[in-house]
Amino acid sequence: MANRFLAAALFLAPVLGAPASAPQVTIPASFGPDSQISASVQPSTTGYRLEVNVNGYTSATYHGPYTGTPTTVGAAPAPTTLGASIPPQPLNPTATYYNTEGVPLNPMPAPFTPAGGLGTNGSLPRYMVNSDFDFESIALGLYQEWIELDLFHDGLARFTDEQFDAAGLGPEARSLIQFMADQETGHSTLLTNMLGERAPKQCVYNYPYTTVREWVDFMQRVTRFGESGTWGFINHLDSREVAQLLSQSIATEARQQLIFRQMSGLTPMNVWFENGWPQSWAWTMLAPYISYCPENTTRLAWQNFPTLRILNNANINRYSPNDTAQDGSETVGPRIVDPSRSNITESCENLNVTGYGCGPAIAHNKSEPLSFPGKKVLFQWEAPGLPVGPNNSYVTSTTAGAPKFVGWSQQLNLTYSPLTVTGNNTGFTYQPKGFVYDSHGIINGTMAIMLTDLDLFVTPFNVSLLNPHIVALGLYQAG
Repeated sequence: MANRFLAAALFLAPVLGAPASAPQVTIPASFGPDSQISASVQPSTTGYRLEVNVNGYTSATYHGPYTGTPTTVGAAPAPTTLGASIPPQPLNPTATYYNTEGVPLNPMPAPFTPAGGLGTNGSLPRYMVNSDFDFESIALGLYQEWIELDLFHDGLARFTDEQFDAAGLGPEARSLIQFMADQETGHSTLLTNMLGERAPKQCVYNYPYTTVREWVDFMQRVTRFGESGTWGFINHLDSREVAQLLSQSIATEARQQLIFRQMSGLTPMNVWFENGWPQSWAWTMLAPYISYCPENTTRLAWQNFPTLRILNNANINRYSPNDTAQDGSETVGPRIVDPSRSNITESCENLNVTGYGCGPAIAHNKSEPLSFPGKKVLFQWEAPGLPVGPNNSYVTSTTAGAPKFVGWSQQLNLTYSPLTVTGNNTGFTYQPKGFVYDSHGIINGTMAIMLTDLDLFVTPFNVSLLNPHIVALGLYQAG
């Protein structure tokens, strides 16, 4: 008993004693390069060449729509297509391992090396795509890296220092964006090298923003489908070596998305798990912003779905986002991931009120959320058959029947709500309430939303089975 009392007394002593005085900080009169750390001069070296330098990259002076006539139309074809869709199958019969002992059950191939795993037999890694699936997936990823390279640079060149300062993004924030733009030179080089000679080249883009805030908002949306569009296919790649390097690239993209959310005044992280999307979802969101590409640019095989517009998608620039107009007028345009309009009278950008301000910050708590369970969500969707993408040479399509459900893809879930059709390609639903684990809600953040003809049960590893049932695809701003 005495020992326990003594331990408690020792534990409480610092708390009960006088508070420690703050250390006296000496402000230096000058700053210089002098160092007390031992160092040696290292030989000058250079890394592998950047693909962007090979291409002679400079941000295009033109960022507008394509005005010519496409010479090729449609997604890249294969020699033949074996079926209309891939039907769901039962559990893989070899997926039987279950460990009830908590220790290795099989002989180890080497010390401290449990049996199993892929690419663990000592063979020399080959960092090249190894199937059509690999090639088309990484080619899509390269299209994504190229637009980010141009997009991040474009705003820095387009807007003045005064405009950045007025948006709360000073020189250090701009320097960070410049560094993220430079990251894309490495990413585009990596993916180019893993594809080989037919890797897609830099294109010309058509952007929707006119202000700094709209630019940053657009970037948090673009990096969302760039990140989620990679998580969706990375574990299906035949080449595990390519998947390894790609994961090291997309982990950086995840940080970019978080930072752009902070610069937009959004909560940087509001989900427990990031969501993975099929390639056709990402391509649907990316293609409308590519104006034209050089002749003989490698084409993609992925589908372009019709656009689903959320007419009352929350305007992230409002101090009361649920007062967002109901007619789509607070999005800068009709394209699928266009940002919120920033030139509004009820702006939260420079509002210094906790719970309502939305200037750039490490984090904000919202007194009024961007969306909530039970919110009535209004839709308008395009018919298929519209030209889209580079040189207007791709065509939107769907194999689904009449829309009946709204699919909400976020975290580990894809959940549905019923669609009420109110007119010609218009309708509504109510944001559903659901939980991942315990009381953590499914629907949050910047996420994919779609109209479907069937409430098909899918999970994160087979969500692409839903593609034949998608009528239209959109991007929802929850939070």
